[in-house]
Amino acid sequence: MNPPAEAGEVSTEVGARAARPARTGRPSRDEAAQLGERILEVATAELLTRGYGATSIESIARLAGVSKRTFYHRFADKPALMSAVVVRLVDSLRPPPYVPLIEGRDLHSVLVHLGELILDAALSPRVLQLHRLIVAESGRFPELAIAVAQAGGREEAVGLISGLLLEHRPGAAGGRKAAAFAAQQFLQMIVSLPQMRALGMGAPTDDRERAAWVRQTVGLFLEGFGKSAGSRA
Repeated sequence: MNPPAEAGEVSTEVGARAARPARTGRPSRDEAAQLGERILEVATAELLTRGYGATSIESIARLAGVSKRTFYHRFADKPALMSAVVVRLVDSLRPPPYVPLIEGRDLHSVLVHLGELILDAALSPRVLQLHRLIVAESGRFPELAIAVAQAGGREEAVGLISGLLLEHRPGAAGGRKAAAFAAQQFLQMIVSLPQMRALGMGAPTDDRERAAWVRQTVGLFLEGFGKSAGSRA
């Protein structure tokens, strides 16, 4: 897979910044935490640049400026490292603390706000790189897809959205199971087409198109959810 040029630049910069002269003695707790972050930073850049198959523990240890012994003290193997990388990527997609997840006067405005946050995350460069990587390599390396599935980002979003549906539509039939199904559909509706276009299957959406897409999708979703709930009554 040919990596995007910007990813290669990130990898070079990370390698140059991460390499540190060897030191003796036991590192402090802060130094140990920084060392773990440095390994994950290098591993993230290598994964998104070179792909899962071409990324080696040897190259990550070298670029991070650590010995293989130090590496294995923190990560049991390559799948364990990649699981940590994916979790770190998912965590990085969360809005900063000053941006509320839930905001709005009613369910429509709450879902519009949340949908905009979700779509921004789905269209971030690293998520798009990870998506390309999964499509290209998960057939040969199923542990990569497993790591993404176990990171928990989608399940967390489904739980949040289904909770909002139950809170604002307590009389909807089907209960938690129906709300979880609707939340899965909401995520698919919000993300699918804009992300496909960002991946090259059409012209990328601009800010105005994305805002309109989210508003119209939320309107359609709530109309369909209301009718579906009513049909089960």
